[in-house]
Amino acid sequence: MPSASQLPPPGPAPRPGPVRAPSGSHYHELGRNGHGGRFAWLGELLAVLGLFVVGVLGVFVVGAVIAAVLDVQAASDSDAIFADPLAELAFLLIVIVVGLPVVLVGARLLGNRPFGTVSSVAGRLRWGWLGRCAAVAFPLIVLQIGLLVAWTWNSEPLAEEGQGFPGWSEFVLSLAVLGALVPFQAAAEEYVFRGWLVQVIGRAVRSPWPGIVVASLLFATAHGFGELSGFALLLYSALWWGWLVIRTGGLEAVIALHVANNLVAFGLVAAVGDLSSSETAADAPWQALVLELVFAPLYCLMIARLADRRAVAQRSA
Repeated sequence: MPSASQLPPPGPAPRPGPVRAPSGSHYHELGRNGHGGRFAWLGELLAVLGLFVVGVLGVFVVGAVIAAVLDVQAASDSDAIFADPLAELAFLLIVIVVGLPVVLVGARLLGNRPFGTVSSVAGRLRWGWLGRCAAVAFPLIVLQIGLLVAWTWNSEPLAEEGQGFPGWSEFVLSLAVLGALVPFQAAAEEYVFRGWLVQVIGRAVRSPWPGIVVASLLFATAHGFGELSGFALLLYSALWWGWLVIRTGGLEAVIALHVANNLVAFGLVAAVGDLSSSETAADAPWQALVLELVFAPLYCLMIARLADRRAVAQRSA
């Protein structure tokens, strides 16, 4: 008969801790930790979608209340909540950021694995690697957007798109708000589309490509339907970025590029006083698609080569 010291403690059994995928797993396989049955991935997918909808509705309710209390509501015939374009843009960025905690909670509670497995095969965000990717991404994005502005200047001059330079105080405030929110917004999109969604589908299929293709189509669709060139640009870019995530074992490279692109693009829009514009990348002209045909693989191949030189892990330890 067991002694008192050998008996289990009274009360419910403790919940088992998060379980990692087997050592040597690729990024898209990090959800394969043996948790749940054959269709557990589908339950995680539906539950996270439900959490996201609830989270977005909650943010909209809070935003509407704040706008009403502060008496800064948009006109009744407008789709916006806030009358000020910068406040409305900040609100929309926060709505997107909701996706970040939702997928992390989904991976931990529903997938029973560590939060960090959505970041990389190292189980965390590799900040040093992120910084090196950013050092490549920002100059390339400045060059790409600069070429696009020069190419389309005669057809769509920036001065005619907005109200002109808004003044230094308003411009600096816009940059501060964008600098605080855009990194989280861009990271949230990467965690959702290039990260968690690819890993959830990776629980059901061995190849990374079904997840990459499905996530890329959803990513392009989520930006709305504008020009065919814009949809093609988003889909083409997303496929390259999906490949790069698997190639480098994490989200750092695509987060760096996404943040660089959005910061430069939003900063340019703020400089010409056009923050109220409802256009997205889905409205990009054909010239932007042509440039992306070159710059997307250029960045991805440069980062892949840098990853080889830095011996960046592609599989979990």
